[in-house]
Amino acid sequence: MSASTGAPTPAPVTVLRSGPLTTIQDWPGRTGYWKVGVPPSGPMDDLSFRLANLAVGNPEAAAGLEITLMGPALRFEAESVVAVTGAPVAVTLNGRPVPQWVPLSVGAGDVLDVGTVGSLGMRAYIAVSGGFDAEDYLGSRSTFTMGRFGGLDGRPLAAGDQLALLGGPTGPARRILGDEQPALTNTWQLAVTAGPHGAPEFFTEADIADLFATDYEVHFNSDRTGIRLIGPKPRWARNDGGEAGLHPSNIHDNAYSVGALDFTGDTPILLGPDGPSLGGFVCPVTVVTAQRWKLGQLKPGDTIRFVAVRSAETASPKETGLGRRASFVDVLSSGGDADNGILGSTTTADGSTSVTYRRSGDDNILVEYGDMQLDLALRARVHALSERIAAEEPRGLIDLTPGIRSLQVKADPDVWSQAQMLEWLTECESQLPAAEDLVVPSRTVHLPLSWDDPATREAIERYMLGVRSDAPWCPWNIEFIRRMNGLDSVDDVYRTVFDASYLVLGLGDVYLGAPVAVPLDPRHRLVTTKYNPARTWTPENAVGIGGAYLCIYGMEGPGGYQFVGRTTQVWNHRHPQPAPGFDPEHPWLLRFFDRIHWYPVSAEELLDMRADVAAGRGDSTRIVDGVFSLAEHQQYLEDNAVDIASRREKMEIARAEERQRWSAQGEFADDSNGAETAVVGVGNEERVA
Repeated sequence: MSASTGAPTPAPVTVLRSGPLTTIQDWPGRTGYWKVGVPPSGPMDDLSFRLANLAVGNPEAAAGLEITLMGPALRFEAESVVAVTGAPVAVTLNGRPVPQWVPLSVGAGDVLDVGTVGSLGMRAYIAVSGGFDAEDYLGSRSTFTMGRFGGLDGRPLAAGDQLALLGGPTGPARRILGDEQPALTNTWQLAVTAGPHGAPEFFTEADIADLFATDYEVHFNSDRTGIRLIGPKPRWARNDGGEAGLHPSNIHDNAYSVGALDFTGDTPILLGPDGPSLGGFVCPVTVVTAQRWKLGQLKPGDTIRFVAVRSAETASPKETGLGRRASFVDVLSSGGDADNGILGSTTTADGSTSVTYRRSGDDNILVEYGDMQLDLALRARVHALSERIAAEEPRGLIDLTPGIRSLQVKADPDVWSQAQMLEWLTECESQLPAAEDLVVPSRTVHLPLSWDDPATREAIERYMLGVRSDAPWCPWNIEFIRRMNGLDSVDDVYRTVFDASYLVLGLGDVYLGAPVAVPLDPRHRLVTTKYNPARTWTPENAVGIGGAYLCIYGMEGPGGYQFVGRTTQVWNHRHPQPAPGFDPEHPWLLRFFDRIHWYPVSAEELLDMRADVAAGRGDSTRIVDGVFSLAEHQQYLEDNAVDIASRREKMEIARAEERQRWSAQGEFADDSNGAETAVVGVGNEERVA
């Protein structure tokens, strides 16, 4: 019996050859969990995927296969209907060539073989009548390989796999007509809207002109997390990111949109459906929803020209026919919005704080509070707005993702237009209470920390061998942190970290419930820059500091925070039988406004604790309930203002001295405006290949 429908289970499909990266996906993927660092995943080319389902009579959402570069060979054990869409690829049925974009009848024992993608496109798709069955994880069957969930055991297919079929309801099969099929090319145009971060705040007007005049080249180091591009280095409108970091691309962490052009340092990256939900880099433009299918077909060596369009005139992402305008290679546009991505601005009801509404594609508004500084009162405003929106659940709302001083509101543009969103959000803001009244649940979560853990030392060694050996933070991140903050010894770094109470302001900074947290006491706020370039490998649950923020890596992958140690898991892969401390209702350990306190353990003790958590046992995490009052916190700051100012001044002097050392060592170069700019970025904290 099918676990999903209770109906008799159809005969499975056997994988004879898997191809290098074939995964199960569904559409629209895993929505509603952006705020805790779970990406939507789903098909990278949603249009070709949905058309494959329509060809076999499935609902557009039914689970199918995504093929990258080379497809699988599949043996069917019973009669079915299949279709192959997407990039042009050789398809055979029992060795006989068959076309794409048409429904194909297969019988028991038949073998469908999908070959290698040619010169156009990157991905092809296979749909089977009734859809594939797979684990429904957080509301979707889509595979997220880095998180090891969804699809078939959270991994790509392998030879010998048995793929279960769902046997869901189907309608009539049909051929996909030529004018419905998306046009593929090697010289792409992408429709983008301005924002959220444009000129003259972050980029110069010349930078934006360059962006639209450049044929960017797709770098070979690209994947589902992001498409890395080769193009001109920005001039930048500012010297650095202030409290957020030394590079002008740095900002306090905010939510990203899929399709955003993310400048990680000087490197532009188009964020994909497996990309990060939260990060601290600027994004000048965002691909509109109806054109994000193109991200799935961009091939290394292809070129991209960005074309500005008006957000109110974009095609509907629900369309699969001519209304989507996907059958045209060129983007037809009379120009973009002339607002640099800023939809509007106002002030809070008491007049104390500015509020800026930034466009992030045609499906998101980024609500940003106050000046660009770390201020918990701003995070309180974000929380109040998020709670208000969540309580009302307006029709069309998809996700609410808080950052340090911002809230991204994602909606279905066909249901809730940006103009309607803006009007409603402005009205909400006028009705919010004063931030000082905020009192929220705030658990104290005691976690073990293996200081200067061998796994983090190994990551530094790998970085020095494979990426960069002369970085200022090598060979020991903790010594670099000491120097950056003017401390007398590395023991002072140790005491500062263990004395601090870290307030969790965001989740998902590096995926899967990874907290971005800041010490409540400013005297404990060690500030660093990030790796430049990023590490290629970071151990799962490494603990690091970047800017003024601490993060626990939710999973293994690249990264840029300066290591201090390693801890136990913050994401439960054993759901629904989690280790003590985890809520059985969801797999993430931490919540907004939790306070993290560290207690020291040896590297050997940590390995035992990690094994216990993985097995659903142990007591390494201790949680005490409590509350956080912004008014009480602000009173504490006032009572200790003199000593806080003295400590912070010493740290700022040390950072200025470090900047001078960097300049002398050639870490900076003068740009055409005479401003100092880092030769390369501060590092890419997200997983972007």
